[in-house]
Amino acid sequence: MLNKPIWALTASELCKKTKNNELSATEITVACLEQTKKVNPQLNAIVDDMSDEAIKRAESLDSEVAAGKPKGRLFGVPVTVKINVDQKGYATSNGVTALKNLIAKTNAPIVDHLMDAGAVFVGRTNTPEFSFRADTENPLYGRTNNPWGKHLSPGGSSGGASSAVMAGMCTLAHGNDIGGSLRFPSVATGAVTLKPGLGRVPAWNSSQTSERGILAQSMSVQGLITRSAYDLQLAMPEIIQSDLRDPFHVPMPWDTSHLSENSRKVALCFETPGFKTDPEIVKGLKIAADALSDVGFEIHEVTPPLLEETAKTGYSALLGEVQALLGEDIRRNGSEKIQMIFDEYFRQFEPYDGKKLLTAMANRTHYAREWSLFMDEYPLIISNLIPTSFFYPDRDSEGKAGVTEVLGAALWSYSMNFIGHPAGIVPTHIANTKAGPVPIGIQIIGKRWREDTVVAALIAIEEYCGTFYEKLWAKLGWLN
Repeated sequence: MLNKPIWALTASELCKKTKNNELSATEITVACLEQTKKVNPQLNAIVDDMSDEAIKRAESLDSEVAAGKPKGRLFGVPVTVKINVDQKGYATSNGVTALKNLIAKTNAPIVDHLMDAGAVFVGRTNTPEFSFRADTENPLYGRTNNPWGKHLSPGGSSGGASSAVMAGMCTLAHGNDIGGSLRFPSVATGAVTLKPGLGRVPAWNSSQTSERGILAQSMSVQGLITRSAYDLQLAMPEIIQSDLRDPFHVPMPWDTSHLSENSRKVALCFETPGFKTDPEIVKGLKIAADALSDVGFEIHEVTPPLLEETAKTGYSALLGEVQALLGEDIRRNGSEKIQMIFDEYFRQFEPYDGKKLLTAMANRTHYAREWSLFMDEYPLIISNLIPTSFFYPDRDSEGKAGVTEVLGAALWSYSMNFIGHPAGIVPTHIANTKAGPVPIGIQIIGKRWREDTVVAALIAIEEYCGTFYEKLWAKLGWLN
């Protein structure tokens, strides 16, 4: 007898039950689709319904097992895919009305890998226009809401993914991250995620009409949002498999235990240059430090190298590339709101061009080298993602102050995209504010190619703090 409804089980719990033949893929899929029917109308997280296809897929998986075929590592696990990634037969709209009929002819690598592992795709999730906001809303599908309440943005650009997974519509939610798009939504909803490092998860969209800019290629990564850090440990070995369509994929195994660390030191970083750290964020950082200290790490409060310069140089370079390669598309196909937001991005972060852009791209190696040397002594870093508690919906549309609070303060976010280091998010506690409850998540940064150590740290903190989806569901009365 199940202690929780089927839809409420984590991916790890589901896999244990399918391995023991306690649940079928069809039973799991039906349960998650029923939960989606109940909660998605209020949240608008899944915007492409895949119910019919999901049932057929689950029934096919069960039939194959009955015929003697072994179960994949993610057999029957319900998964969503973000609408900016190719999935055969579905539009890769990227939240842009002009792309609503851009139907993919093949799957992106991460979709194929999840399918090969036995996952069941139950829907496609919402993103802001061009997937370039820390909030999730677009003219094509509308606004996604945070399951904690409308006082909180769901984050972006993978806001549909985080809302879906935390509301029990799926157990693994695909997303991607070029400046924080996996991590913002995870902080916003109390979810867990890992932004993999450069080259770890193969990526390519056959629907694209030209190759992405070099900075987009080197800063953007594919990943997953989950309810538990253990689900990252389960699923990451599947999505890092090689795919020849991404020639710059790093074919390293997940189990890197043979790469011994020469230090148990952890850098605890409270400060964000130019911004005051909210007391609730300080509390979260201290909780994370206590959790890692309990499992044998040495915590050292230190200042990392060149954080502000790394972040601002990287983002100005990226926006220079965006302005040059996507600027016309944004003006032609973007809403008035997204154009206003981009105008403010460009005011706050000078879009580099010409020699300045080339110099910034060259200096990326300098910044990466400095961080690599620092992290040889401190293989893990505890930091914030943003130094304040999470913001309300549409805050980034409120001119200079709004963009500064949402994006300008996120130095610890896009700096990691520029230098290609893995970074994960895990919640530590809930802040009770006048507007309502606000989950507080902190960031763990790892050495290049050491996603495994980041996830191990996320698990240790989760063991110390507990998971937060059950707190959310208790608040909503879903498990009564």
